[in-house]
Order: sequence, then C-alpha cells, then structure tokens
Amino acid sequence: MPKLEKGLVQVYTGNGKGKTTAAFGLALRAIGRGLKVYVIQFIKGGFDYGELYVVDKLPNLKLKAFGRGKFVTEEPAGREDVKLAEEAFALAEEVVKSGEYDVVVLDEINVALNLKLIKIEKVLELIKNKPQHVELVLTGRYASNEIIEAADLVTEMKEVKHPFNKGYKARKGVEY
Repeated sequence: MPKLEKGLVQVYTGNGKGKTTAAFGLALRAIGRGLKVYVIQFIKGGFDYGELYVVDKLPNLKLKAFGRGKFVTEEPAGREDVKLAEEAFALAEEVVKSGEYDVVVLDEINVALNLKLIKIEKVLELIKNKPQHVELVLTGRYASNEIIEAADLVTEMKEVKHPFNKGYKARKGVEY
C-alpha cells in the first residue's frame, strides 16, 4: 500500500461554500491513488448529506458522523453536543495516531472548536504529534489563529455571491 512520504496539515475555512466539498475532492483523489482515507464529521451526525450514500461504494474510504441532527448554535453548548464532539475527537486521536490511514479529514472541527465543544490544546497536540505520513485536513468556518499557524496549507473560502440570498433553497446533491 502506498504511503505519503510527508503528510501535511491542510485547513479549509471561511464563510464561503466548498470547505467540505474540497476535503471530499481530496479524499476522492487520494483513494484513486490507493491511499486510505478516514473522514470524521463533527456536529453533522443525524443530517442527510449526500456523501453518506457513497462511502460504502468507494474503496479505502471510511466516514463516521457525530452530532444530534440539529445545528449547534447555543453558547455554552449543551452537554450532549460536548459529549458527541469529545467522542468524535477521541476517534480522531485513535485514527490519526494509528497511522493506518493516509488522509484523515476532521470535517467541521473548526466550528466545534469555535463553539468550545473541544479544547484547542488537544487539537494542536494532535497536529504536532501526528505520524509523519498522515495528511490531516481540518474544515469549517472560524479557524483560529493557532490552527492557521499550525497548518501547512490554509485556504479561505470567501462568499462573493450565494443563491440563498435570492431565495434559493439548499439543493439535494449540490449543497447536501
């Protein structure tokens, strides 16, 4: 099985559309080259996203979503949201440290950090101690300065224009 010689840390953040989409594009490219990918979704469990329907059809791709199917907006966050985020992060630590997967995507972890569902020190420690060959991808709005500083690549998606502003609803297969 091929391994990356040097895994980097990538961050997709910003208020524009496409952060998760970019991470899944990377995942698709990686599995196309025989790499193993694990996607862990924070605060997305219980939602009906299109990516959930294709995971079992693609080789070398695992996905686990955590969350209660509601947008987390209250601060401080509820106990259940904290518990689910901690479970997601515990899995992330296990998967990254095992070195079994070449690419690990922590989808919406920046939002979980912003909502204080998990501690930033733990994420920074994971970044610092990841195996050399593991590519680590962190997505979500509100990437902190500490996460940006720790990353090798940071892309900020900036909303310039969005169809929601003209009254279009989210479309199955495109937005979710």
